[in-house]
Amino acid sequence: MTQTSSRRIPWLDVLRIVACAMVVLAHCCDPFVARFDADRTEFLSGAGWGSLMRASVPLFVMISGVLLLPVRLETGAFYRRRLGRILWPLVLWSLVTPLLYLAYGHAEAANTTYNIATFVLNFNYTTTPLWYLYMLVGLYLILPVVSPWIAQASRRELKRFLCIWGFTLFIPYLRVIAPLLGYAGNYGHTGLFGECAWNPFGTFYYFSGFLGYIVLAFYLNKFPPQSSRSLILTRSALLFALGYALTFGGFVLTQKFYPTDYNYLEIPWFFTGFNVFLMAYGLFTALQTIRIANDRTAARLSRFAALTFGIYLCHFFIVQLGYDFVYNHIPLPAYLRIPVIAVLAFAASAGVVWLLQKLPFRKYVVG
Repeated sequence: MTQTSSRRIPWLDVLRIVACAMVVLAHCCDPFVARFDADRTEFLSGAGWGSLMRASVPLFVMISGVLLLPVRLETGAFYRRRLGRILWPLVLWSLVTPLLYLAYGHAEAANTTYNIATFVLNFNYTTTPLWYLYMLVGLYLILPVVSPWIAQASRRELKRFLCIWGFTLFIPYLRVIAPLLGYAGNYGHTGLFGECAWNPFGTFYYFSGFLGYIVLAFYLNKFPPQSSRSLILTRSALLFALGYALTFGGFVLTQKFYPTDYNYLEIPWFFTGFNVFLMAYGLFTALQTIRIANDRTAARLSRFAALTFGIYLCHFFIVQLGYDFVYNHIPLPAYLRIPVIAVLAFAASAGVVWLLQKLPFRKYVVG
């Protein structure tokens, strides 16, 4: 999401725009999901749209895998170039966003001082989307370390890594199922594969997480599917549909058995769960088939894609404004209110970023 490359890759620009729009729409769903059983229609509308958008973050990570691997810079130079593009906006928006909520008079305004003082430790409600930047810093730190192996690894070796990573996508479900089958853990801790109170790093820890999406994207870019375009699109659509059915169905069922318990509700929405992987894989391989021959169209896409990092940084507060306006003034059913809020918030965020890009110090603001 933060990359600016001399290589113009139109399908990646499309992917970046799609992923960014999905993130905005996903956050528009949150207040509707939070209605839970108090308003079943709003909950189902939020869960339905929100489940459809879960592949957004994995897609952003996969874009990094295509653009940054293999790492060709010396480690220090890579860190200076990549981390600088993240850390300055992270600091700025961590300080500014709580002040925007304060000026707006949001309930979270009461925590403004705390939110500003503790951003060095983690994000807070007002800066929820910035969790991605904290995570991305970690990925950027590890990329120069793993890049030499990735660059020389054979297709078979990459597939072996991806198979092990693929198993880790099922671990979130095992954590729920194992206790239901009688597993009691040890010493009051129900961790798996060596996890316990004194060791949070289980057997598959080092193969898990978003690094798998980075390697997957590198693999798919180096060894793209060789089937016909129609077959690729058909397979991609089926995988996405299956992933969506599992995600939406799992979320609704989890709410039934663990009502309002976010510790369980988030499991069907985990970005590193198998169901979300299916959606991300399907979308990535489908958009990978895009070819844009017109240079003018490709250039416009590239310019718009350059706005997406800034949109990501500022959209959360604008979504709040959009929700308050649409919910209170536009009488629509919930399943229509959500996309209306998303369109308004996405357009407004793009406009804000376009203006911010005029600033001489724009790299510190929008990367």
